[in-house]
Amino acid sequence: MAVTFYGVNSGSGLKKLDEYLLTRSYISGYQASKDDITVHAALSKAPSSEYVNVSRWYNHIESLLRISGVSGEGCGVTIEGFAPVDAVATPPAEDTKATAAEDDDDDDVDLFGEETEEEKKAAEARAAAVKASGKKKESGKSSVLLDVKPWDDETDMKKLEEAVRSIKMEGLLWGASKLVPVGYGIKKLQIMLTIVDDLVSVDDLIEEQLTVEPTNEYVQSCDIVAFNKI
Repeated sequence: MAVTFYGVNSGSGLKKLDEYLLTRSYISGYQASKDDITVHAALSKAPSSEYVNVSRWYNHIESLLRISGVSGEGCGVTIEGFAPVDAVATPPAEDTKATAAEDDDDDDVDLFGEETEEEKKAAEARAAAVKASGKKKESGKSSVLLDVKPWDDETDMKKLEEAVRSIKMEGLLWGASKLVPVGYGIKKLQIMLTIVDDLVSVDDLIEEQLTVEPTNEYVQSCDIVAFNKI
């Protein structure tokens, strides 16, 4: 079902979008889609940090766009007064023809033809270079939303977050975070992270890093709120 947002660059529009994203990682569905690109493109600038949920979502989509991780089709979203992504991204017919004509002037390249000897040798050389450097080929990536719970209302949440972010490992990137009230004066830390699937296990991260010394001085437990393949 299509979603419509109004005045996303106004305070009231951002507030509505922030409330909408309170319980969602993406505009629609469980992976980044064209809907996210549409809303992202409609924002004239990065949202203020006061809009915690919008800011978290915006920064996440920014990172996905940098690594071309948006693949979902979405369900359709409308931004009042803003053209949809397809209309913005697709050049006019005349421009397309002009581009095609220019491309004809370039050297002929058969993108779907058989691999030439030169290309095979180049691919083999790249593979050998990677093997020689000892680098592992990265697998897919995942976006994870974690709930990190303190021991009680006297736990220093700033130090808790510092302890969490101090955990460094290959294939792990910490993202946006916010404090969410739980009750009785207690707040939990909700934090985004991006992992390389072959390098980082979220279960191991929780059991072997987040809930053991020295981090468990502040962290009582962790729960996976959302886990999405990128």
